Amino acid sequence: MTIKPSSRHKRFYSSLLISSLLLACSDGVNDNGNNQITEKDMEARGETEAVNSIEQQKTQASVLLSPLTGYEELSKPGILNQFDFEHSRGEIKKIDGKEQLVVHLDSKQHHSASFSVKPDKSFNWQSNEPIGFAVSLANPKSTSVFIHVKVKDSAGLSHNRNIVLPAKSQDNYFMALSGKDLSIETGIRSNPNPWLTDYTPIIWRYGVKNIDLKNVAEIEFSVHGVPEDKQILLSNLQLIKATKLNDQYLENLVDEFGQSTKIDFINKVKSTDELIAISAKEQASLRKTVPEGRSTFNGWKAGPKLDATGYFRVEKYQGKWSLVDPEGYLFFSNGIANIRMANTSTITGYDFNTTHITPRAEGDFTPEDSIGLNRAPESAWDTRYVSSELRAKMFSWMPKYGEPLSEHFGYRREVHTGAVEKGETFSFYQANLARKYQSNDADVFMPKWRDTTVDRMLSWGFTSFGNWVDPSFYQLNRIPYFANGWIIGDFKTVSSGNDYWSPLPDPFDPEFVKRAHFTAKQIAAEVQNNPWCVGIFIDNEKSWGQMGSIESQYGLVINTLGIDASDSPTKAEFVKVLKTKYTDIGELNRQWGTNFATWKRVETGIEIADFKDEVVTDLSLLLEHYTSEYFAVVSDAVAQYLPNHLYLGARFASWGMTPEVRSAAAKHVDVMSYNYYKESVNDSFWSFLEGIDMPSIIGEFHNGSMDSGLLNPGLIHASSQADRGAKYQEYVNSVLDNPYLVGSHWFQYIDSPLTGRAYDGENYNVGFVSVTDIPYQPLVDAAKAVNQQIYTRRFGDVHVK
Repeated sequence: MTIKPSSRHKRFYSSLLISSLLLACSDGVNDNGNNQITEKDMEARGETEAVNSIEQQKTQASVLLSPLTGYEELSKPGILNQFDFEHSRGEIKKIDGKEQLVVHLDSKQHHSASFSVKPDKSFNWQSNEPIGFAVSLANPKSTSVFIHVKVKDSAGLSHNRNIVLPAKSQDNYFMALSGKDLSIETGIRSNPNPWLTDYTPIIWRYGVKNIDLKNVAEIEFSVHGVPEDKQILLSNLQLIKATKLNDQYLENLVDEFGQSTKIDFINKVKSTDELIAISAKEQASLRKTVPEGRSTFNGWKAGPKLDATGYFRVEKYQGKWSLVDPEGYLFFSNGIANIRMANTSTITGYDFNTTHITPRAEGDFTPEDSIGLNRAPESAWDTRYVSSELRAKMFSWMPKYGEPLSEHFGYRREVHTGAVEKGETFSFYQANLARKYQSNDADVFMPKWRDTTVDRMLSWGFTSFGNWVDPSFYQLNRIPYFANGWIIGDFKTVSSGNDYWSPLPDPFDPEFVKRAHFTAKQIAAEVQNNPWCVGIFIDNEKSWGQMGSIESQYGLVINTLGIDASDSPTKAEFVKVLKTKYTDIGELNRQWGTNFATWKRVETGIEIADFKDEVVTDLSLLLEHYTSEYFAVVSDAVAQYLPNHLYLGARFASWGMTPEVRSAAAKHVDVMSYNYYKESVNDSFWSFLEGIDMPSIIGEFHNGSMDSGLLNPGLIHASSQADRGAKYQEYVNSVLDNPYLVGSHWFQYIDSPLTGRAYDGENYNVGFVSVTDIPYQPLVDAAKAVNQQIYTRRFGDVHVK
């Protein structure tokens, strides 16, 4: 079997000058002097190309290599015992004259499949120089493989990255594990690669960047949520060291259109005239009406006519849950989320004297990332100064205040994460809209943008928008949409121990009830009882609890029990529930194995150390009680102010929900909602849907690739724009085939800014359109194909009345 290497990586070893040799062993990383690899050495290790001169080697060299101790020769007896396999199996095969570990991942039948390098004694990779782990990986199959790579230290801290292996490919990959870059907060989720190397970098994802390299305990390779079995060929496990770094890797990244200055790609715009010409050609191809066979609201006009209420509703029809449109037609919501300017801006590295910045008005609790550009007032311009030289140097161009394009500056009074805590922003996307529509007046270019956006949705066959659509779309009455809001205010909070986005609200605090009603009333004022509104999402991806351990699943309850009831309405409620269940404190002690003297002792704060079955039962009871109150409060508010619209919950993150939380929500929402970033939904993870038996919707999914000029593909990595389309179809078709799922919403419409969105640095190629508002045609074509048969695939076996 022959696997074709990537053209950029045909020379794996041939261009390397060895000035020192790193030994990845339990005794440490050793410098063995300046030794040039000989031709004989190259042949012995499979290196096939000669190098013409030492100077040429110096020019091309970027890393120094040594095999991982214990894994130098995959042909040695017992080598498979040094790997752990979970829902996978491995075998050593000689392929094209080289011993390789062939791993068969049983990912079709299992939500996760993995294999790990687990040395008997931890590796010691401590070094004063930038080092990383490298490996040769091949994919012999005709579909790409998206792999998570985790390096863990002996304390359990993990450094997590991922990469995609294109179909029928072989390449050499590396992940940097030390160096200055890992200690710099740039405001970008995944930085440019500072290593001057032909190796393909594995993309940073999450975890701890600087783990204990003296005690590296495990290297894990895994796939998750994959609808088919995968196969990986592995060889050349190496420790590598950078010999050259690009000191200016964070400078001059962005051109005047917000594109990469470093990379060429399809539809990279060179001039405003080109941008206008591309737009004119597209405009001529767009439609303005729903596709044939659709109802007014994009429902299945060829299907059965059910009861029409004038608003969207849900019904289980012939064994499949479905939305029903206002005219009574079956409706599947396939759309795109986050269509707004709020997330198109990036931090520039400049700030102003804060006395000139308008503070929040009293009672204004709109999240910063849901506000528009929020431009700094003219009185502040003369006080502008560099607040982050690192950020300011990323841009090759910025307009000056007073120039027409300076209308697209904004300001953030706070961020979630980044290089600065606040500061000036700029929206290259909005500036490009002004360029293409030849006006910097928002009253001119924004209506044109809205009309084009809806025309695209209809031309591409989508049936609705997703979440987070600018309210200016709400009254266009051209395509169904979902309204949204956040409950933010001065109410008390509780902690699950994760709190990624924020702590959880205390739903037993009267202030939370007040703010929930304020939010619902505000949404109602925007929606205006419009039948084009399918329903309402409120809040998003809260950290209710994480499966994996008792502490993570019930962290909210455990942490709340540890505080004083006088400071926490939820804690007071928990004590009340326990008092109702147990006749006296003695009964609680007998069941829990504790010795609390009085209920007052429980009220002041307790620490639970023994998680016996009776304790876990009560932790579960309290978690469901808490969550039920949250959803009851919000549901009541929505019912009061938006009685004709569906309540779709808070869009659970797959990493932040538990059975108790789902059970509680199901009592109060009309449609369950989940954000699920995997490659499909047809696996064991979703077995809980049958037990809940409610209409459910996917609120977010996406994928991206590195051929867009951006630095990060997104949470799911595709190998190309064409592969993005293939993965899109695979995901949506899996949703269509699930009888409980009534929709799928792609996140998001527009690529993230190259240098990261202002709120938290997301810099993903996950848009249907680029920063220049040019569609990614392979992805669009894939969506068109799915949407053309969306109803026949979903309801093809439904009996039409």
